[in-house]
Amino acid sequence: MAILKINPTRMNLLNLKKQIKTAKRGHKLLKDKRDGLMKKFMEIIKEARDLRREVEKEVGDVFSHFLSASSSMSSKEIESALMLTTASIDLEVETKNIMSVRVPEFKGEFSGNVKTYSPSFTSGELDIALDKLQKVFPLLLRLSEVEKKAEAMAEEIETTRRRVNALEYKRIPDLKDTLRFITIKLEEMARDSLVSVMRVKSMIEEKEKQAAREKVAV
Repeated sequence: MAILKINPTRMNLLNLKKQIKTAKRGHKLLKDKRDGLMKKFMEIIKEARDLRREVEKEVGDVFSHFLSASSSMSSKEIESALMLTTASIDLEVETKNIMSVRVPEFKGEFSGNVKTYSPSFTSGELDIALDKLQKVFPLLLRLSEVEKKAEAMAEEIETTRRRVNALEYKRIPDLKDTLRFITIKLEEMARDSLVSVMRVKSMIEEKEKQAAREKVAV
Protein backbone atom coordinates (compact mmCIF):
# COMPACT_ATOMS: atom_id res chain seq x y z
CA MET A 1 0.00 0.00 0.00
CA ALA A 2 1.12 3.58 -0.58
CA ILE A 3 0.01 7.07 0.34
CA LEU A 4 -0.50 9.12 -2.80
CA LYS A 5 1.16 12.52 -3.00
CA ILE A 6 -1.94 14.65 -2.53
CA ASN A 7 -2.30 17.78 -0.45
CA PRO A 8 -4.55 17.21 2.60
CA THR A 9 -7.44 19.51 1.67
CA ARG A 10 -11.17 19.03 1.88
CA MET A 11 -11.45 19.35 -1.91
CA ASN A 12 -8.96 16.52 -2.39
CA LEU A 13 -10.83 14.51 0.24
CA LEU A 14 -14.04 14.81 -1.77
CA ASN A 15 -12.19 13.96 -5.00
CA LEU A 16 -10.70 10.84 -3.38
CA LYS A 17 -14.14 9.67 -2.29
CA LYS A 18 -15.35 10.05 -5.88
CA GLN A 19 -12.30 8.21 -7.23
CA ILE A 20 -12.85 5.32 -4.82
CA LYS A 21 -16.49 5.08 -5.85
CA THR A 22 -15.52 5.10 -9.54
CA ALA A 23 -12.73 2.55 -8.98
CA LYS A 24 -15.09 0.20 -7.14
CA ARG A 25 -17.66 0.47 -9.92
CA GLY A 26 -14.97 -0.19 -12.54
CA HIS A 27 -13.69 -3.13 -10.50
CA LYS A 28 -17.16 -4.70 -10.43
CA LEU A 29 -17.66 -4.19 -14.17
CA LEU A 30 -14.28 -5.74 -14.94
CA LYS A 31 -14.97 -8.71 -12.67
CA ASP A 32 -18.30 -9.26 -14.41
CA LYS A 33 -16.55 -9.03 -17.76
CA ARG A 34 -13.87 -11.48 -16.64
CA ASP A 35 -16.48 -13.97 -15.43
CA GLY A 36 -18.43 -13.62 -18.68
CA LEU A 37 -15.26 -14.10 -20.72
CA MET A 38 -14.37 -17.20 -18.71
CA LYS A 39 -17.80 -18.71 -19.32
CA LYS A 40 -17.56 -18.07 -23.05
CA PHE A 41 -13.96 -19.27 -23.11
CA MET A 42 -14.91 -22.59 -21.53
CA GLU A 43 -17.63 -23.07 -24.17
CA ILE A 44 -15.08 -22.41 -26.94
CA ILE A 45 -12.54 -24.73 -25.33
CA LYS A 46 -15.11 -27.53 -25.17
CA GLU A 47 -15.97 -27.02 -28.84
CA ALA A 48 -12.26 -26.99 -29.75
CA ARG A 49 -11.65 -30.19 -27.76
CA ASP A 50 -14.54 -31.99 -29.45
CA LEU A 51 -13.48 -30.78 -32.88
CA ARG A 52 -9.88 -31.82 -32.32
CA ARG A 53 -10.94 -35.32 -31.33
CA GLU A 54 -13.05 -35.60 -34.48
CA VAL A 55 -10.29 -34.18 -36.69
CA GLU A 56 -7.63 -36.45 -35.19
CA LYS A 57 -9.85 -39.47 -35.78
CA GLU A 58 -10.58 -38.48 -39.39
CA VAL A 59 -6.96 -37.59 -40.15
CA GLY A 60 -5.90 -40.88 -38.58
CA ASP A 61 -8.17 -42.69 -41.03
CA VAL A 62 -6.68 -40.68 -43.91
CA PHE A 63 -3.14 -41.67 -42.95
CA SER A 64 -4.18 -45.28 -42.43
CA HIS A 65 -5.55 -45.51 -45.98
CA PHE A 66 -2.61 -43.55 -47.35
CA LEU A 67 -0.17 -46.00 -45.75
CA SER A 68 -2.12 -48.86 -47.27
CA ALA A 69 -1.84 -47.18 -50.68
CA SER A 70 1.89 -46.65 -50.13
CA SER A 71 2.37 -50.37 -49.62
CA SER A 72 1.14 -51.10 -53.16
CA MET A 73 2.37 -47.95 -54.95
CA SER A 74 5.82 -46.40 -55.19
CA SER A 75 6.41 -42.88 -53.87
CA LYS A 76 6.99 -41.73 -57.47
CA GLU A 77 3.60 -43.10 -58.54
CA ILE A 78 1.86 -41.39 -55.63
CA GLU A 79 3.67 -38.12 -56.36
CA SER A 80 2.62 -38.29 -60.03
CA ALA A 81 -0.99 -39.02 -59.07
CA LEU A 82 -1.17 -36.00 -56.78
CA MET A 83 0.75 -33.59 -58.98
CA LEU A 84 -2.12 -32.41 -61.17
CA THR A 85 -4.84 -31.94 -58.55
CA THR A 86 -7.30 -29.13 -59.24
CA ALA A 87 -8.51 -28.79 -55.67
CA SER A 88 -8.33 -25.27 -54.21
CA ILE A 89 -9.86 -23.17 -51.48
CA ASP A 90 -10.83 -19.51 -51.53
CA LEU A 91 -10.35 -18.44 -47.90
CA GLU A 92 -12.03 -15.33 -46.51
CA VAL A 93 -11.25 -14.11 -43.00
CA GLU A 94 -13.66 -11.83 -41.17
CA THR A 95 -13.84 -10.73 -37.55
CA LYS A 96 -16.69 -10.38 -35.11
CA ASN A 97 -17.01 -8.99 -31.61
CA ILE A 98 -17.52 -11.28 -28.61
CA MET A 99 -17.66 -9.28 -25.37
CA SER A 100 -15.33 -6.61 -26.78
CA VAL A 101 -12.94 -9.26 -28.14
CA ARG A 102 -12.25 -9.32 -31.87
CA VAL A 103 -12.25 -12.96 -32.97
CA PRO A 104 -11.76 -14.39 -36.47
CA GLU A 105 -14.28 -16.14 -38.67
CA PHE A 106 -12.96 -18.29 -41.52
CA LYS A 107 -15.08 -18.86 -44.59
CA GLY A 108 -13.69 -21.29 -47.14
CA GLU A 109 -15.14 -21.98 -50.56
CA PHE A 110 -13.83 -25.28 -51.90
CA SER A 111 -13.57 -26.03 -55.60
CA GLY A 112 -11.97 -28.58 -57.88
CA ASN A 113 -11.11 -32.17 -57.10
CA VAL A 114 -8.12 -33.77 -55.43
CA LYS A 115 -8.45 -36.79 -57.73
CA THR A 116 -7.51 -35.96 -61.32
CA TYR A 117 -5.56 -39.14 -62.03
CA SER A 118 -6.69 -42.29 -63.76
CA PRO A 119 -7.96 -44.77 -61.15
CA SER A 120 -6.73 -47.66 -63.27
CA PHE A 121 -3.14 -46.84 -62.31
CA THR A 122 -3.61 -46.19 -58.61
CA SER A 123 -4.65 -48.02 -55.50
CA GLY A 124 -8.25 -47.86 -54.28
CA GLU A 125 -6.81 -46.99 -50.84
CA LEU A 126 -5.44 -43.73 -52.27
CA ASP A 127 -8.92 -42.85 -53.54
CA ILE A 128 -10.38 -43.45 -50.10
CA ALA A 129 -7.59 -41.45 -48.40
CA LEU A 130 -8.12 -38.45 -50.68
CA ASP A 131 -11.92 -38.59 -50.37
CA LYS A 132 -11.62 -38.56 -46.59
CA LEU A 133 -9.04 -35.77 -46.71
CA GLN A 134 -11.35 -33.61 -48.79
CA LYS A 135 -14.17 -34.19 -46.31
CA VAL A 136 -12.05 -33.46 -43.25
CA PHE A 137 -10.63 -30.19 -44.58
CA PRO A 138 -13.70 -28.08 -43.57
CA LEU A 139 -13.31 -29.53 -40.06
CA LEU A 140 -9.66 -28.47 -40.03
CA LEU A 141 -10.70 -24.97 -41.05
CA ARG A 142 -13.34 -24.84 -38.33
CA LEU A 143 -10.86 -26.11 -35.74
CA SER A 144 -8.36 -23.41 -36.73
CA GLU A 145 -11.07 -20.77 -36.32
CA VAL A 146 -12.18 -22.03 -32.91
CA GLU A 147 -8.62 -22.32 -31.59
CA LYS A 148 -7.85 -18.77 -32.77
CA LYS A 149 -10.97 -17.61 -30.93
CA ALA A 150 -9.79 -19.38 -27.79
CA GLU A 151 -6.38 -17.72 -28.11
CA ALA A 152 -7.91 -14.24 -28.46
CA MET A 153 -10.27 -14.86 -25.53
CA ALA A 154 -7.41 -16.12 -23.34
CA GLU A 155 -5.38 -12.97 -24.02
CA GLU A 156 -8.35 -10.75 -23.14
CA ILE A 157 -9.05 -12.74 -19.97
CA GLU A 158 -5.45 -12.29 -18.86
CA THR A 159 -5.56 -8.55 -19.61
CA THR A 160 -8.85 -8.18 -17.71
CA ARG A 161 -7.52 -10.25 -14.81
CA ARG A 162 -4.48 -7.98 -14.48
CA ARG A 163 -6.70 -4.89 -14.50
CA VAL A 164 -9.00 -6.40 -11.84
CA ASN A 165 -6.01 -7.25 -9.64
CA ALA A 166 -4.47 -3.80 -10.14
CA LEU A 167 -7.69 -2.18 -8.93
CA GLU A 168 -8.33 -4.67 -6.13
CA TYR A 169 -4.83 -4.95 -4.68
CA LYS A 170 -3.22 -1.63 -5.64
CA ARG A 171 -5.38 1.27 -6.81
CA ILE A 172 -8.33 0.97 -4.41
CA PRO A 173 -6.18 0.22 -1.30
CA ASP A 174 -3.90 3.17 -2.14
CA LEU A 175 -6.88 5.47 -2.52
CA LYS A 176 -8.37 4.26 0.77
CA ASP A 177 -5.06 4.66 2.63
CA THR A 178 -4.68 8.16 1.20
CA LEU A 179 -8.26 8.97 2.20
CA ARG A 180 -7.59 7.84 5.77
CA PHE A 181 -4.33 9.81 5.85
CA ILE A 182 -5.97 13.03 4.65
CA THR A 183 -8.90 12.52 7.04
CA ILE A 184 -6.49 12.20 9.96
CA LYS A 185 -4.50 15.22 8.77
CA LEU A 186 -7.64 17.33 8.44
CA GLU A 187 -8.77 16.27 11.92
CA GLU A 188 -5.36 17.22 13.33
CA MET A 189 -5.49 20.55 11.53
CA ALA A 190 -9.01 21.14 12.88
CA ARG A 191 -7.84 20.34 16.43
CA ASP A 192 -4.81 22.60 16.06
CA SER A 193 -7.04 25.36 14.72
CA LEU A 194 -9.46 24.92 17.61
CA VAL A 195 -6.63 25.03 20.13
CA SER A 196 -5.28 28.16 18.50
CA VAL A 197 -8.69 29.81 18.58
CA MET A 198 -9.17 28.86 22.23
CA ARG A 199 -5.70 30.18 23.07
CA VAL A 200 -6.39 33.48 21.32
CA LYS A 201 -9.77 33.69 23.01
CA SER A 202 -8.18 32.99 26.38
CA MET A 203 -5.59 35.71 25.75
CA ILE A 204 -8.28 38.21 24.78
CA GLU A 205 -10.34 37.36 27.86
CA GLU A 206 -7.27 37.69 30.06
CA LYS A 207 -6.48 41.10 28.58
CA GLU A 208 -10.07 42.20 29.09
CA LYS A 209 -9.92 41.08 32.76
CA GLN A 210 -6.61 42.84 33.19
CA ALA A 211 -8.03 46.00 31.67
CA ALA A 212 -11.04 45.76 33.95
CA ARG A 213 -8.84 45.38 37.04
CA GLU A 214 -6.73 48.37 36.06
CA LYS A 215 -9.85 50.44 35.54
CA VAL A 216 -11.19 49.51 38.96
CA ALA A 217 -7.82 50.31 40.54
CA VAL A 218 -7.86 53.82 39.06
